[in-house]
Amino acid sequence: MGLVIAGGETREGGCHCGAVRFRFTVPEGAIIRRCNCTICAMKGVVMLDVPMASLEITRGEDALTLYTFGSGQAKHRFCSRCGIHTFHQLRSEPDHYGVNLACVDGMSIYELAQVPVFNGQRHPGDGNAYEYTGVLRFEPTKP
Repeated sequence: MGLVIAGGETREGGCHCGAVRFRFTVPEGAIIRRCNCTICAMKGVVMLDVPMASLEITRGEDALTLYTFGSGQAKHRFCSRCGIHTFHQLRSEPDHYGVNLACVDGMSIYELAQVPVFNGQRHPGDGNAYEYTGVLRFEPTKP
């Protein structure tokens, strides 16, 4: 068991109801992480960092709702019909999206034994160091 994400491959995904669909190319050395900022902690999203230029919305751009707060730099996108967070423009890397890994076809966050947690509470955009605060682990009870 284990999640395999190969750089250069094209993946597709979408929201729960199917109104929003997207396609992207996985970057080499793909970064998978969580964030502990206020919104990410509440969403509980495991994200895959993807250059914005490599993500294309193939259906339902009109169904996406935008949410921003604080500095307004992070732009969170949700399906207005089912409420699922599909991706957001990262504050720490404004030319990248954090794609909700659970929205990517054929991928499961439960195949990840551990996920690094980015320190969004002490964000680099606020003059702090770019750092991780720990890892979130998943241990299945049955093989």
